[in-house]
Amino acid sequence: MEKITYHKEGDYLVPDLIMENSCEDYHIEKYGRLRLNYIKEYKKGLYTEFMIKGTLSKHLADIEQSATERVNTIIRKIAEYENINEDLKNSNQFEWVQAMNNIKNRAEEFVYNEIIYV
Repeated sequence: MEKITYHKEGDYLVPDLIMENSCEDYHIEKYGRLRLNYIKEYKKGLYTEFMIKGTLSKHLADIEQSATERVNTIIRKIAEYENINEDLKNSNQFEWVQAMNNIKNRAEEFVYNEIIYV
């Protein structure tokens, strides 16, 4: 078991805690930030546990990676199923963009409920 050391600030003893992982070590974007906001607001115990263990950044990076991969997979499968392809893109670009945005929104809704907000 590690021994915690303290230093004195005024009348108080403050523990010397060092975070092993920093956010700079990981790539965190949209999905990681959504997860961070969610656990800060609704899963305070989990957030505190991640902070104490120094694993919050890794958790957020893992969420970012898995959510991004899942969204891309869902988009690809729905686009294939609905026949949204390069032919449509070449013949009617506006319709293709509209369809792809709709697919992305649906894919993200799945990921929010599967990965981010659990």
